[in-house]
Amino acid sequence: MIEDYYPWGGEFTACSPKGCVAVVLLNIQYNPPESVAIYGRLKTENIGIEKIIANTISNPYIRFLILCGDDIRGHRSGASLLALHKNGIDHNHRIIEAPGAIPYIENLKEEAIKRFQAQLNVVDLIGEKEKEKIDEIIADCARKEPSSFGEPYIAIRIKPEATVSLTDKRALHSRIIFDYLGNVKKRGE
Repeated sequence: MIEDYYPWGGEFTACSPKGCVAVVLLNIQYNPPESVAIYGRLKTENIGIEKIIANTISNPYIRFLILCGDDIRGHRSGASLLALHKNGIDHNHRIIEAPGAIPYIENLKEEAIKRFQAQLNVVDLIGEKEKEKIDEIIADCARKEPSSFGEPYIAIRIKPEATVSLTDKRALHSRIIFDYLGNVKKRGE
């Protein structure tokens, strides 16, 4: 079933289950041909990128990822996705050399990112908005008829470890503090 290929959901359109091309829409109004596997918008340089990775690697037939349209101002999500594919993440889960404001991958294991880097060829059409040109690149990729990458990789969301100890105090407001028993104190008391 086509829904099985895209376990993380999101705002996308699934087309051909065995299509080899996924299209990421930045600031652009464009509907790709029905031959693509999936297409959708990318808005953020963190959770948006995580969903793209999780959903594209779950369909082993997807071998090309095309980025088109103008990059998202401030977020720079398209350029951050390119940086992730090229450089991966550092020990703090930050996308190496990403220009985005908050380019952190917090919900995926590093092996999912490595699978993304190996499975997909990313085609950088950032700035391109001409339908005929994008359609031509999609057709060129599809003509290559790459084989399936193998078994689907279903990315499991990482559950963050608890980092609060019983002796921690957390400031939730500049004047209010909860102690480890949940008692509320106002700063200065």
